[in-house]
Amino acid sequence: MMQLFAAVLLGSAVWWLCSPSARLRVVVSTALPQAEREQASLLLRLRIPLSALAFVAGWAFLGGLPGMAVGALAAGVSWRVLGRAESPTRRRRRERLEADLPWGVQLLGSCLIAGAAVPSSLRTVADAIPGPLGDEFGLLHHRLALGEDPVQVWRELCDHDQLRPLGRALVRAQESGTPVAGSIQALADELRARRRAAVEERARSVDVKASAPLGVCFLPAFILLGVVPMVVGIFSSLRLFG
Repeated sequence: MMQLFAAVLLGSAVWWLCSPSARLRVVVSTALPQAEREQASLLLRLRIPLSALAFVAGWAFLGGLPGMAVGALAAGVSWRVLGRAESPTRRRRRERLEADLPWGVQLLGSCLIAGAAVPSSLRTVADAIPGPLGDEFGLLHHRLALGEDPVQVWRELCDHDQLRPLGRALVRAQESGTPVAGSIQALADELRARRRAAVEERARSVDVKASAPLGVCFLPAFILLGVVPMVVGIFSSLRLFG
């Protein structure tokens, strides 16, 4: 009975994923806003059937009340993990924001040093750097143009996962009365240094990761060509039965 229930759940998930309506939703979702595209993520759409399969697996493994308890725990963990899963669209957006942020902040600081106001500087950066960073800066420009309190806008920016450093720098400049251009320029230098260090760290990790497959490939050859002939030669030179 449990095996039949698991098979039905798995078949329903596969059919729902491969159905034309599901494929149509994936295609249409590329033209939707970011939040709606994330809701169409594969793992999020399969959250319910996968959690149910985790419950059935735990129940089938132990059976009885212990199996139901383990299955419920597995289902809860699966639901939590799948809910936190980062969709490909969100991951690409995050990586693009992290890559463009140092240059966007640098351009913002240059505009402020040239004497432009913060809203117009944000608009200039939004026009110069298309993509997620331009969208975020354009949204900030519109909020300021509508008359929102800049301090409140910067404090809300501190909750952004990628733009948090910019929000903190702007809040500090507003609260301390220091020139905003100097704070933004210092932040740009810091972000470029962090980005450079991250790139160098990834480059070093590539060398380490590449050495492991090479070692796996060369170790058998070393054993066969170096160790085995030496061991055979040593044993052949011994007179064990002489």
